[in-house]
Amino acid sequence: MISILRNFVRSIPTLILSFFLAVAVWISAVNAVDPVQQRQFSRPVTIERVGQNSELIVSEDVPSQVSVSLSAPQSVWDRINSDRTAVRAWIDLTGLDAGTHIVPVNVHSLAQPAKVVTKSPQTVSITLEALVTKELPLRLIRRGETAIGFQADSASLSQDTVLVSGPASRVENVNEARLTLDLSQVSDSMTRNLDVQVLDTNEAVVEDVTVTPSQVTVEQPISQRGVYRNVVVKVVSTGEVASGYRLTSMSVFPPTVTVFSSNPTLIDRLPGFVETSPLDMTGVRDDIDIRLPMNLPNGVEVVGDQTVLVQVGVSAIEGSLTLSGLPVQMVGLPEELVARISPQTVDVIISGPVPVLDRLQGQDVTVFLDLSEVEAGTYQFAPRVTLSISELKLESILPSSIELVVQLRSHVTSTPSPRPTEPAFTPTPGQ
Repeated sequence: MISILRNFVRSIPTLILSFFLAVAVWISAVNAVDPVQQRQFSRPVTIERVGQNSELIVSEDVPSQVSVSLSAPQSVWDRINSDRTAVRAWIDLTGLDAGTHIVPVNVHSLAQPAKVVTKSPQTVSITLEALVTKELPLRLIRRGETAIGFQADSASLSQDTVLVSGPASRVENVNEARLTLDLSQVSDSMTRNLDVQVLDTNEAVVEDVTVTPSQVTVEQPISQRGVYRNVVVKVVSTGEVASGYRLTSMSVFPPTVTVFSSNPTLIDRLPGFVETSPLDMTGVRDDIDIRLPMNLPNGVEVVGDQTVLVQVGVSAIEGSLTLSGLPVQMVGLPEELVARISPQTVDVIISGPVPVLDRLQGQDVTVFLDLSEVEAGTYQFAPRVTLSISELKLESILPSSIELVVQLRSHVTSTPSPRPTEPAFTPTPGQ
């Protein structure tokens, strides 16, 4: 028994060596199949804060992320890269009082057997201050001038005070809580949600504090002063436009004006409009742009510009006219050809302004056929019309086509009709 025990004791070093050799062989085999790799983690890790005293607040900027490199088998890396929570980083603020502290950044991999190799930064500087709250009255600043004749009455706020909270050093700098309301050219009561600004003694905005509430509703009544009034402008015109013309539009700018009087009774007696000085339209044929003064009772004045712009649109009355039995002329017929048309006259309908139609004469309209390209044969030809008055427009020709018979002069046995004489004019293509 003693010899057996002695032999076992002698074999213990051999057993230990065999165990370590077996472990080394196993590790070598595992590394060959799933090698360990050291890499930079694919994304920065957000640094959490734990253990912070609820009565303290961080008053300076602190790095919020840490870069990490890990060592892990290839199979574990695949799991790390697919899991956003595989690596956690935090700083422990437990027991820290107000002041500036250097604290280590702790990093842990939840994917085992991954190990953290490096981290940057390794420590962070953090400043803690007492979290304080201060109540401040709200001050409303009104900027700009209301529209002429209007005034801003007392405004009402949904809240008279706000709470400002944050680091003691910042809150101590806050001197005023302010709302700013723009009244430029306002003529109606309004309700606005305005941002609260907190300012120091130099009227600079204090940052990194929390304002509760951050917005306040302001109701601003706007009323018209007793001796001012907005009234409509009415254009007064006399006379008639020229015969054959019509009035198409009449507008005034501005359409309303503000009037003033030192006697409120005069303002109250106004009918709600003021008239312009009369605009004489007698014989007018064209559009008009003119500035006119207003016809006001004694003691009443216009605030601002004393005249208004009146724009008048005038156009000719459109009509139409039928010219019957106009002869059709043949133009450009070659010498070796003779031609016969049927019918030899047409009716033409012309449209345009009535005053222009009234002065239309026969010589202002020419109907013709351009035969410069024809050969012997029978055709249906569309006559063409020229108008010497550009304001007029051709509406239609009746009939719209004319029969044309063209023969060689040498083939005509009977005495032909006299060859038409070409008119002494140059036709306008497309008419």
